[in-house]
Parts: sequence; structure tokens; C-alpha cells
Amino acid sequence: MQELSHYMNGAHVKGTSGRFADVYNPATGEVQAQCPLASVEEMAQAVEYAAAAQPKWASVNPQRRARVMMKFVDLLNRDMDKLAEALSREHGKTFPDAKGDVQRGLEVVEYCIGAPELLKGAYTDSAGPGIDMYSMRQALGVTAGITPFNFPAMIPMWMFAPAIVCGNAFILKPSERDPSVPLMLAELLEEAGLPKGIIQVVNGDKVAVDAIIDHPVIQSIGFVGSTPIAEYIYGRGCSNGKRVQCFGGAKNHMIIMPDADMDQAADALIGAGYGAAGERCMAISVAVPVGDETADRLIAKLVPRIEKLKVGPYTSGNDVDYGPVVTAAAKEKILGLVQSGVDQGAELVVDGRGFNLQGYEDGFFVGPHLFDRVTKDMDIYKQEIFGPVLSCVRAQNYEEALGLAMDHEMGNGTAIYTRDGDAARDFANRVNVGMIGINVPIPVPLAYHTFGGWKKSVFGDLNQHGPDAFKFYTRTKTVTSRWPSGIKDGGEFNFKPME
Repeated sequence: MQELSHYMNGAHVKGTSGRFADVYNPATGEVQAQCPLASVEEMAQAVEYAAAAQPKWASVNPQRRARVMMKFVDLLNRDMDKLAEALSREHGKTFPDAKGDVQRGLEVVEYCIGAPELLKGAYTDSAGPGIDMYSMRQALGVTAGITPFNFPAMIPMWMFAPAIVCGNAFILKPSERDPSVPLMLAELLEEAGLPKGIIQVVNGDKVAVDAIIDHPVIQSIGFVGSTPIAEYIYGRGCSNGKRVQCFGGAKNHMIIMPDADMDQAADALIGAGYGAAGERCMAISVAVPVGDETADRLIAKLVPRIEKLKVGPYTSGNDVDYGPVVTAAAKEKILGLVQSGVDQGAELVVDGRGFNLQGYEDGFFVGPHLFDRVTKDMDIYKQEIFGPVLSCVRAQNYEEALGLAMDHEMGNGTAIYTRDGDAARDFANRVNVGMIGINVPIPVPLAYHTFGGWKKSVFGDLNQHGPDAFKFYTRTKTVTSRWPSGIKDGGEFNFKPME
């Protein structure tokens, strides 16, 4: 049994709390490692290391800090397969999906190479008589991130890359379900030239989370996870005077208009609904065809595609469509919600409950499910399932379809499939959701834009990555200066007596 570690001050450190979490191989159901769960004292030690290292790092000019990110990109490309394999082994993602996880994080690191430009302040000459005014962006100090299991490479990089390049130290509390890749990323950062102490990886559970929230030295917290925990961290963190950005759950709708290319829409729903076993905050879990004829055509296109999906472990090759969910508890929750859909009257068109993979009977595999005639009062509509379950909610017209997305308490992402530019423009302008796809099923913005939802999908006023990240991880200081002016005395050639 492998015992994992924390990563503090440039070294792997064994846990001392005596508490551990099991890390599973989701494909087999076997425990493959134990992850230490930090105590308050261990977290305090990590903060002490970070606080000691941060001032010197902040004094390094932005161009030199950016060079560390340049080297880090090289190392990520060098170790891409190694990182993806470790990620697949603990999370269960297919190998191509795991590489995509690393790649989307790498792209944010690439954006951070532009730190010298992004950290520039502003200057006003002669703001008043003899007065100049300028502003500068300065690092916060020690920052922290609490990241989820479903993107163990991407989301940590979305947080620590901008935080570090801005001159902060960063404490990462990754998910205890798949902690190996975050530990590997910390090693690569220091191989890239990051000074010891600037990145700390402290594994843990709620004890570690609360220690981050309550530690007076930590200046900011980033979080991605469920809405109830996001709300908890945001409220408690803000009350402690910290800068906090928390991203919660999602229930993403895709509107299919009657004029949509139905093959294109069906293909998009297959990837967006079932990819990564549905364990994505940007997954499309609700299809909203407009009109019964549209719905019937869509269902007819979806069923054969779903029945052809290949479910299996990442070791079965790159033609596997999706792998297991992360834990037995996750599988149980998904199947419980599926049963609730049946009990509440939804039509289960594709029933994946009997799915069984020979040789992997103890793995956490969930077959694909498709519901039709789902209504707003059903649990499978209201709750984030986070599994390979797609619900079809029939709308009779465009306004009803738009209202479904707008009325739901979550507002992370949404999409519309149509050939009508007017409908697409109206949808993008009116819908109260943070990220919009027009004939794009998973509208995750690229690194130089920002990522963030609306409503109960987000708590805080700044998004992840892009320009918002540089605002979040710095404080603006404005200086107003005035120097006495006038005719200067001429030069003197004799010594004055000392007074």
C-alpha cells in the first residue's frame, strides 16, 4: 500500500495527524494508496514556510517570474503522458480526457507568461500642479486554493499559476480522492525554478479547509466544488476578512431549436452529456428541444448513439468513451437519482442500471442513461447528478425553453443549437447564465478570457483565469506624489561649516 505525502518547503513530508483517506482505482474498486489528512498544526507549518518565502519572491521582477512559467510549460509538455496516466489511474478518466485536463491547465500557465504586461500599473503626469499620480499592482502575500476531484490538474493550475506569477505564495489543498497529480505539479514547478516554499501542497479534509479559512496570514481563497460548500467557504472566508472566489454546482441546459442540425446537436449532447462520465461542472445534463417534433427527432438520433458508447477503464485504449465515476458513493448517488426519476414519472428511454463490465465488476462504472419527458419538479432536474445521465425536458416554444435555463437556481453554462442568428443573439443577450455556447456544447472560455457562472454557481465578483485572475491575486496601490519646484540654487565651491 502506497502512502502519499504532503509537499512542503520543497520536500515530500509524511503526514503526522494519523488520519488517512483511501485513494481508489475507480476501475477496479481497489484501494491503491492512502492520502494523509492534515491537522491544523500541519497547515500552520505550511503557512509559515510560505510566509517566509513569499517576500523575496514578490521582489523578483515579473519577467523573471514569468520565465519560471515558461520553463514549467516545457516540463508539462515533457511529462504530459506521465501526468495523464497518474490522473487516469486515480480519477478514472480516459487517457485522452486526462491529457485534455492537463492541457487546459497548461494553457492558463501560457497566458501567465504575459505577467509583465498584465501587472503594469497606470501613470498620470501632472494630475494637479506639480502632482503626479500612479498605481501599481502588488501581491497579496500567502494565498490558497481548494480544488475538486474532477479536474485534478486543470483547476489547480487555474489557481496557482496566476497567483504565483503575481508574486504570491500558494497553498493548495487538492481533493483527497486523487492527490498524486497536484504533488507532481509542485515538483515540476520547483524543477522550473520556483523557490522552495512558494508552492505547498497540503492534503486534507474539512479540518484542513477550516484551517485555511481561519488562518490570519492567508489572504485569499479560491474554491471549486459543490454549491453548499462554496457558500460555506465564501461566507466564513469573507467574515474573516479574506478575498474569496467560490465556484459551485451547475445544471447546464442545451436548447435545440427546430431548425438545428439534428445530427450535430445529437453528437454534441453525447460528448457534453456523457464525456468524463458526466463529472464536469460544464457538462450538459438537460436537453431542451423546442416542440414535440423536434424532441422526437432528437430522441431518435440520441438512442443509437448512446447504445454504441464504449464504457471501460483507461487501459482499454483510446476508443473508450468514458470510464468509471470516482467513488462507490458517487455511483450510489447517481443510481439513486436515476431511480427517483423513474419513481417520479420520467420516461427512462435508455436504462444503464444493469451495466456490468466483465472483469471489472467491483469498479465504479455507471452505464449511460437517457430520460425523456422530465419536468421541473423532478429531483433529476433540480439536482446536479454529476454522472452519465441526460434529461430531456420538452418545451413548446422558444420562450419556455429560455425560461427553463433562466429560472434554474444554477447558472454556470448553457448552449443553444440553431441556424437562426436572431434566436442565437437573443438567447445570448437575455439568458442569465455566465458562459454561453452557440452551436458549441461546452462553452469553456480560453485562457485569455475568464471562466465563471452566475446565480448559485458562483460566490464572489471575479472569475477564474484571464484578466480577472490578475485582479484577484493582486491589490492596487495608488501613489500621489508632489515635489517642490522652483529655481534651483547655483553650484557652490566652498565647504560649509557643520551645524
